[in-house]
Formats: sequence, C-alpha cells, structure tokens
Amino acid sequence: MGLRTRLTFRGNIAVGRHGWLRLTPAYSLHLVRELLKGCGPADFVLEPFSGTGTTPLVCASLGVRCDAVDINPFLVWLGNLKLTRFDGGVADDLRSASTTVADRARARGTPLWKPNLHQIEKWWDPPTLVALAKLSDAIREPTERRTDRVRDLLRVAFCRVMIQSANVSFGHQSMSFRKARDEAALVEETPQLVAGRLADAFEVAAVEVADSIAVEPLVTECRVYLGDSRDLPAALPGCGRRYTAVITSPPYPNRMSYIRELRPYMYWLGYLSDGRAAGELDWKAIGGTWGCATSLLNTWAPNGHGGIPFHGFDRIVADIGKDHALLGRYVHKYFQDIKGHILGLRQVLAPGARCHYIVGNSKFYSTMLPVEAIYAALFEDAGFVNVSIEAIRKRTSKKELFEFVVSAFAP
Repeated sequence: MGLRTRLTFRGNIAVGRHGWLRLTPAYSLHLVRELLKGCGPADFVLEPFSGTGTTPLVCASLGVRCDAVDINPFLVWLGNLKLTRFDGGVADDLRSASTTVADRARARGTPLWKPNLHQIEKWWDPPTLVALAKLSDAIREPTERRTDRVRDLLRVAFCRVMIQSANVSFGHQSMSFRKARDEAALVEETPQLVAGRLADAFEVAAVEVADSIAVEPLVTECRVYLGDSRDLPAALPGCGRRYTAVITSPPYPNRMSYIRELRPYMYWLGYLSDGRAAGELDWKAIGGTWGCATSLLNTWAPNGHGGIPFHGFDRIVADIGKDHALLGRYVHKYFQDIKGHILGLRQVLAPGARCHYIVGNSKFYSTMLPVEAIYAALFEDAGFVNVSIEAIRKRTSKKELFEFVVSAFAP
C-alpha cells in the first residue's frame, strides 16, 4: 500500500472547480469516482459532511443526484457555487469584471475596512493587508452591471490571492505560519508595488476560475444544505427522500480544528466577525475545539445514551485522559456525536443503501485510537449489515496512521 496521493486533496488541484480553493484536509475526486461505480441516474447520494463539496460536485458531473449537508455557512456557499450551472456568458463577464476590480484597486486610496481577524498582522504584512483590503472594497462596490454569480466568482478569485499572499505554508496536514526571516528582502517593495502585484495576481486568478467553469460540465442538479448532520431528518428537505448511497469523510478525531483553516476566508467574506462566533460555530461541529469550544468541552459530560458499543472504548478514553483529561473528554464527545449521526442516518436511507465513510485513525500520546474499528462497531450497533474496513493509504504524519474506507449497508 503506497501513499496514493491521488486519493488526497492533491488529486483535486488541477481539475476544474475542485481546485478553486485549497482547503485542508480534503479527499480526492478520484476516490469518490471509485466509490460511485455502479451508481446511475436512479440513485440518490447523500453527503452528510460536505466540506469542500467534492462528493456532490463529482455526482453532478456524472449525472448522479446528490444532496449534501454542512454546518458551516461558508462551505455551504462555496459548495453551491461549485454546483452552479453557469450560462455561456458568465466566464467572459468574470474576466471583464476582474479587470475593472483590479483597476479600481490599483487606483483606490486607503481602504475603509479590514476583517477583525485576531493578530491579523501574523497573516499579512501591512502593505499586503492594505492591497487585499482594496481588492475587497472594489469587489463589494455596488454596480448594476455585475450579477450576483459574477460577484461570487470574483470572491473565489480573491480568496485564491488572499491565501497565496498569506504568511502560511501547507507542508503539514494543517496550515501553519511560516517562520520569520531575519534577512531583509533583496528589493524592498513599496505599498504601490504590492498593490499592483496583487491586482495582477487577482486578474490571473479570475481568468483561472473563468477557465475552470467549462471543465467537467455539470449534467444534473445537486445541492448543499445548511444543517447539523447529527439530525439529518431536520437538515434535509422534508419531502420523504430516501438515499441509496452515502459517500463522505467526517471530521477526524485528531483535535485539528477545521474552522482554524477556514477563518481567513470566513472573515474576509463576512461570515465571521469575531473570535467568539468562530468558537461557537466550531462547538456545533463534530470534533470542534476552537476558541470557546475548548472551555465548553471542559464542562461537557456524556448523556444517558452516550455509551459507545466498542470493546475497550472506556479504557482507551481513560488512557488518553491520563495524559490530558480534556483530550479524553474530546474523544468521548466525538464518538457520542458520531453515534447520534449514524442513528439518524438510518431514518433517511432506502433499504439496502450502501454507505462509505473515509476515516483516519489517530494517536494521542502513546495511545492508539482505532477510529475505523469504532465506526464499524457503531454501524453494526445501529443495525447496518455487511460492515467492512479497507485500508486505502498511509498518511504522511505518524507512521502508525492510515486512512480507511468503512463500508456498511442499510438493512
């Protein structure tokens, strides 16, 4: 079993809308295609943890209907934008609008607004921050000639430039800040040069987004809904739909906060205004620990139905808790939430529906957490049949960590 990077987000970068934004972690469209083999127009796929929208976007290009759910409004917006079937003139309108935005950003004075992101100076130096704020102002500027769809696509181009110009690297499974350099730059850029360089980069990004629209045309309607996957009947359209397949990758129990990766996008686009809101949203997400979510976890206790039907689970949680009490509580809450999700899943599936969950195991200090085996036990406890586990790749972090597909069938 090799690394198989085609099965990670790296497999998405060069493929149309899949490569719009690099949001880690994400799994590959190639894996979704493999899992979709045998599905056709009569099937209806469910993706309960939509994230970057990989599953519904693959389904839309293959003519397979798909509903998806996510609790994060930014990801719902991005997913539905990816799933939009644009008319023929949108790409040209986007190219034209990007030139107008770039020209106005080059000519603008001091911008009036910048996001309230904590320690924003760690993300961008002052000239870069000002240049980004000018681009943001120019995009938000009212104009009757610009449709909402074109404005949304301009925002995608902006996000590409925003994260490319940030002081971050993607050398690990999560985004990290680059180390500060001691040496001075060989050529000191003036604020005007920085503004011009980012305006040029924005035009290039907009052209890339415009070109991507025609790649893998969408042939059926798919949609992402805002909702909590622990209560799928409430999150999904109330029309009695029954899904014949589930393809998803839920958050991994490794205490990596997904909202940490999303904050720069969400602040710049107006989905977040302060750190408290970020923490409250992460607390609603399965596995969230950002900001106030950590303090809320300190007071969390399992409910009366919180028992996890996996032999040795309580011992694993206790062992993790010996090294760090909060992490033991975190693992317990994670699987209690997943248990509730799987029980709710039964209510929206057709008989015989097949489920594929892409998950990774974890290690906390010296204690291994067999995530894939616990998922399998939860499916069996909920009445699913023919439960199986397949290892698909070794991950790039610790040597003991792998990625798996846990499969199960609704009775």
